Amino acid sequence: MERLQKAIAASGYTSRRKAEDLIRQGRVKVNGEVVSELGFKVKQGDLIMVDDKALEGENKVYYLFYKPQGCICTLSDELGRPTVIDYFNDVSERIYPVGRLDYDTTGVLLMSNDGEFANLMMHPSSHLEKVYEVTITGLVTGETLNKLEKGIYLEGVKTLPCKIRVVGKDVEHKTTMLMIKLVEGKNRQVKKMFESMGHRVKRLHRISVGNIQLKGLRPGEYRRLKPQEVKELKNMALAKKQNYHKK
Repeated sequence: MERLQKAIAASGYTSRRKAEDLIRQGRVKVNGEVVSELGFKVKQGDLIMVDDKALEGENKVYYLFYKPQGCICTLSDELGRPTVIDYFNDVSERIYPVGRLDYDTTGVLLMSNDGEFANLMMHPSSHLEKVYEVTITGLVTGETLNKLEKGIYLEGVKTLPCKIRVVGKDVEHKTTMLMIKLVEGKNRQVKKMFESMGHRVKRLHRISVGNIQLKGLRPGEYRRLKPQEVKELKNMALAKKQNYHKK
């Protein structure tokens, strides 16, 4: 283990003294968390970012993870609950979740140690399409779906237009199964959207993010993303971002 400012200097990014200034200014993150303590020590595999850009020389890795129920999208949990990192014991790099899924939500979760990639994927202007399977309580009406598709106000902010398709209805148990495609990823957005219309979400499963799908994976399994898949994700997000700024 070595001091953070020494690790930054050793990477060739800047001198140790300037590295200390960067740390004091809150411009340095370790594993996604801002570090402002000069005595902070890092170990091999830790992800160090300056101004949200990873230091050169780190081995960038990208994974698709089939997140199961009953684990949270953090590196550790003070309540001792299972985390997504528990499924990556044989991965030497210090990876972290790119975005979040709720404790009981399943499906596509990207994992990486590339801070620049993570920021691009999660930035609101990237508008990457995300598709979910949703089971809700109640028999939803066309009027409700029309409102949701056009956008509704949640906590004072209007959601962007989305597409919703009814897959099936269970009249006996009064539940509706749907597919929803949206380009936002706000905290608990899908659940809040349906709850605002009086429908509780019983099951939520993300089947895709951009061009990435779960084919061939079972809950708790993961695979390395192919270089072409990473490239396509980046290109998609950058194109969406450029169109967003042209508006």
